[in-house]
Amino acid sequence: MKRQIIDTIEKYDKIIIHRHVRPDPDAYGSQSGLKELIKANYPDKQVYAVGKHEESLNFLAQQDQVDRSFYEGALVIVTDTGNTERIDGEFYTEGDLLMKIDHHPDADPYGDVKWVNTSSSSTSEMIYSLFEEGRESYGWKMTTDAARLLFAGIVGDTGRFLFPSTTVTTFNVASELINFDFDRTELFAGMYEVKRELLHLKGYMYQNFTMDDNGAAFVKLNKATLEQFGVTASDTSQLVGALGDVQGICAWVIFIEEEDQIRVRLRSKGPVINTLAAQYGGGGHPLASGASVYSWEEVEEVITKLKQLCM
Repeated sequence: MKRQIIDTIEKYDKIIIHRHVRPDPDAYGSQSGLKELIKANYPDKQVYAVGKHEESLNFLAQQDQVDRSFYEGALVIVTDTGNTERIDGEFYTEGDLLMKIDHHPDADPYGDVKWVNTSSSSTSEMIYSLFEEGRESYGWKMTTDAARLLFAGIVGDTGRFLFPSTTVTTFNVASELINFDFDRTELFAGMYEVKRELLHLKGYMYQNFTMDDNGAAFVKLNKATLEQFGVTASDTSQLVGALGDVQGICAWVIFIEEEDQIRVRLRSKGPVINTLAAQYGGGGHPLASGASVYSWEEVEEVITKLKQLCM
């Protein structure tokens, strides 16, 4: 499969890389890391990483802008995105060929060419594996920029190598990437610096979450609460694991109100929750998923279904 992917990349002069909405470090790392690898090894190709830019990830990369006409005759690659509902960008189907590279469960097998590896810690780790094939068979070279992005993606999706998805392969890949001359201290600071306002909001969450007898828990953060603490909806991504520290919790959901929707951030210590996220146009991993709802009535539906999962 990796050889097929590289052969396909070699055929196209225009390549557009998408990733999922509400990007995390692995979304940016795999998307922009792949972009940097292709640019470095095929300098005559036009390669763009597109999507709505996430300001909290300024330290990683910026996003490119291309218009609809550019998709004609282009190879479109989507990284780190399990289902089409979560692809960031509306023209991804208008290229010549659509490719999926992902490590989430393959609930939505889209794409003309598809590489899914659920045993990989991250899609960034998969991109490094693609690089290894490219190095062995095509003479690919790694760059410092690509190494920095892939390392960030791996660190982000493994929770600094603490999550069970971390394997010996993960550590081996990380050990190769840190040989490149990027500032790991600066990278970690960008990923894990917690604003004082978020610490206050974390305290609020501990005081205001609700948990039933079976360990299903939830907390609602409406716009007024976010404004009260001076944080954005994106900032709250750093707090999604907070309730996991509470004794007795089985699975939990954090609802974050935005202008046009309510983010649903699901986490679990056992019950599979990505199937619940999929019911609301979301997805992710069995124990860490996300979705969106559009009313507080739907919020109550999600809470009811989460309680059923924990019974």
